[in-house]
Amino acid sequence: MLYVVGLGNPGDEYRYTRHNTGRIILELLAKKHEFSGWKDDKSIKAIVGKAEIENEKMTFVLPNNFMNNSGKSVLPYIKSKKDLEKLVVIYDDLDLSIGRIKISYDRSAGGHNGLASIIKTVKSQEFVRIRVGISPSTAKGLAKKPAGEKAVLAFLLKNFKDSELVEIKKLSKKIGEALVCISAESKEKAMTLFN
Repeated sequence: MLYVVGLGNPGDEYRYTRHNTGRIILELLAKKHEFSGWKDDKSIKAIVGKAEIENEKMTFVLPNNFMNNSGKSVLPYIKSKKDLEKLVVIYDDLDLSIGRIKISYDRSAGGHNGLASIIKTVKSQEFVRIRVGISPSTAKGLAKKPAGEKAVLAFLLKNFKDSELVEIKKLSKKIGEALVCISAESKEKAMTLFN
């Protein structure tokens, strides 16, 4: 059983913003696979549901705190080091171009407030994360990031273009496969296959 957290901000105004990529991915996966339906768990301030992808059972968690308080919704699931090994956090990454993902483990937050909140709350960075590219590509296929704090914030809170959402939809299939691989085999195998 994996605990899969999709990072984003609650509320319709944020629904299709780049910063909500983690939430978007989990909502897409919930529609495509066996899923219990979302339940609002007010005690942990999250929307939660049980999913099954290729016989692998998972709990999907969408924190309903704002990004920098995401950890509060995750902590109730992490009671031990064993639980930490089952945690997978999906979130947006400016350093990757749209259409790319990168699976990593035991890394710093890299400036991502949602991830920083989880690391601080669970008192560890020893968990798997799936970073999803949100930046346009340069001609060489590199991520074309905005420069400066204000520009970055404006970019993160901007809605995806329709063509970009199509890419994110396609990518959700690959992320579903990566989750199955992490659950059924290992994070190392998933990193080898999907990075």
